[in-house]
This record gives sequence, C-alpha cells and structure tokens, in this order.
Amino acid sequence: QGQLVESGGGLVQAGGSLRLSCVASGRTFSRDNMGWFRQAPGKEREFVAAISWGASTYYADSVKGRFTISRDNAKNTVYLQMNSLKPEDTAVYYCAANRQLLLTTTPGAYDFWGQGTQVTVSS
Repeated sequence: QGQLVESGGGLVQAGGSLRLSCVASGRTFSRDNMGWFRQAPGKEREFVAAISWGASTYYADSVKGRFTISRDNAKNTVYLQMNSLKPEDTAVYYCAANRQLLLTTTPGAYDFWGQGTQVTVSS
C-alpha cells in the first residue's frame, strides 16, 4: 500500500505561514484523491482540504481563503500552504489518500494515512 510522510509543521506566531508537505511512496500517487485533516487535543479529527486526482479542490469553511492545497504528481507530493494562521489552527495535521470516485470530507472514507505533523500557532 505504500507510505505517506508529512513534514513542515512547527511553531509559528498568529498571522504567520507554514507549508506542509506529504510525500507518497509505494503507490500510484496520480490516481489518489488526497486530503488534509487535523486533530486538536480532546477533539475529533476534522477535514481541512482535499484535492482530487484531477486537481479539483475543496476546503473547510474555517480555512477557505487562508489555506491552499496543491499537488505535484512528478514528486508524489501534496502540499498545504497555510497563511494567516490563527491559534485555533493548532493541531496535528494528517494527510490521507483514497481512490473514491468523488472527493469526500469524511475521515472514514480515507483508507491510507500518514503519521501526522504538529502545527502550533501562538497568540
């Protein structure tokens, strides 16, 4: 099934930016829909953004206009550019993959996950 490895997390002040990367290996990445999710302490995992194999995108309302998801199939990588970060964006961010026909925001619809990367936004 391969592997997904996230990177790019860290500590940033409110209003700052980070770019997360997720590299896929051992899979035909160009056929995958990719999603970014996040989970804060004591909260359920929530949808952030998704990009289809055909590069259609979808965003959670909470990040629309601030975050941008993109993919580079030549590098087997999906990115999440996060701008204007807020303390409430603090969470562990996960990338995930599936091959469903349509993009979905439901974590259970994704069958392959990375290990996560911590993003902390200070006020």
